[in-house]
Amino acid sequence: MRAVGVTEFGGPEALHLVDVPAEPLGPGQVRVRVSSATVNPTDTYSRNGTYAQRDPMKEFPYVPGMDVAGVLAEVGEGVELGIEVGERVMGVVVPTGAHGGYREDVVLPAASVARVPAGASDVEASTLPMNGLTARMALDAMALQPGQVLAVTGAAGAFGGYVVQLAKAEGLTVVADAKAEDEELVRGLGADVVVRRGDDVAERIREQYPDGVDGLADGSVQDAAVLPAVKDGGAVTTVRGYRGDGQRGLRVFPVLVRDYSEEPGALDGLREQVEQGVLTLRVAQTFPAADAAEAHRRLEAGGVRGRLVLTF
Repeated sequence: MRAVGVTEFGGPEALHLVDVPAEPLGPGQVRVRVSSATVNPTDTYSRNGTYAQRDPMKEFPYVPGMDVAGVLAEVGEGVELGIEVGERVMGVVVPTGAHGGYREDVVLPAASVARVPAGASDVEASTLPMNGLTARMALDAMALQPGQVLAVTGAAGAFGGYVVQLAKAEGLTVVADAKAEDEELVRGLGADVVVRRGDDVAERIREQYPDGVDGLADGSVQDAAVLPAVKDGGAVTTVRGYRGDGQRGLRVFPVLVRDYSEEPGALDGLREQVEQGVLTLRVAQTFPAADAAEAHRRLEAGGVRGRLVLTF
């Protein structure tokens, strides 16, 4: 079957259509016929070999992709999803080798799949699983209480945007960063206070909250540079493995979506919040799967608001 992958690591041009065998369906698993697969920054690291340095691959082709949507095609033994074969579903993928989201058929744990939100297209739904679950995991790790203050960097991005919206739904006060051209977008997501994005964002946050904020979700991956925004003993979540500097009693939680990829009810809970209007699905542009290289070029050029999606 068709997939998009690499047979050697490199730039966007390394991506091309490849043939991969169908994956066997085991107990507790489901098969999804993929119509849409989202392109995320993490996919570029899979493509260029960055991740292979820490988790060596066994063989090519390597297929990136962590978000899919499509049709539930088959259900394995012991699966009780409450979703019928033929219904539209979305899912989160933990890639390894040829098992990635950029393929027209993928087998996933049943717990990694949920219905597509009512009223959403497959393209829109495919933008939710990975970033939505990472945002959910970040907030669960910090365990802030209503009325406390959360700072969000990278708030105009997919992860940051979902954090802002989920945090507001839970009664948190949100201070978020934004470029001038993104300020209206970030306020529209629900941020109470918007500060200018940049290397001095921690200082700008402290100007608004002199005692420091209770928690911070660092979607812009500034790591140590943003820690001064947080009060002593506060909570920080990071998305690329940063574990803090051990100072001031800060509690730093690196979040990896693979740890929530089978969290019971988590993805379905996000579906409900889309249907309730809590979460907004944002699509920037779609590309035929064969044009995946162009999608990666567009992403790496920067400035994308919303997600790029490959279609099969």
